[in-house]
Amino acid sequence: MTDVFTPSKRSQVMALIRAKDTKPELAVRRLVFNMGFRYRLNGGGLPGRPDLVFRCRRRVLFVHGCFWHRHMGGCRRATLPKSRLDYWLPKFAANKRRDRSVAAKLRARGWRVLVIWECELKDTDRVRGRIARFMSNT
Repeated sequence: MTDVFTPSKRSQVMALIRAKDTKPELAVRRLVFNMGFRYRLNGGGLPGRPDLVFRCRRRVLFVHGCFWHRHMGGCRRATLPKSRLDYWLPKFAANKRRDRSVAAKLRARGWRVLVIWECELKDTDRVRGRIARFMSNT
C-alpha cells in the first residue's frame, strides 16, 4: 500500500510533530505541579533528557507517546503505519532499545525512573497515584 501523501507533503506533516511541550507532557506537568512537586525540564546533562527532573529526590519522569515508543499491551495508539515498514520497524526497535538503555544508565547513576504513557492520561486519578507512590521516599 502506498502513502496517501506525496513525499514532500509527508515530510511537512512529520515536521509538525513536536519533541517537547506535547499535550501529554503539558498535562503531566500540570498534574505534578498541582500535587506540589517542583521540577526542572528536559534534564540537561542526564542521559535521554528526561521530561521532568526532580534533582533533590533523584527521580526522573518520562512522558512517552504510545505510537513513537511502542506502548504494548493492547494500546490502540501503538499502531503500525501501512507503508514503508522497512523504515518504521527498525526505527521503532531503535526507539525501544534507546529507552531501555537510557533507563538503565539513569538507574546505574542512582536515579529512579518513571514512565507515564500518553494513553494513561485518560485516568488522571490513577496517574496521580502512580506519581505520588513514585515520589515517596520508600
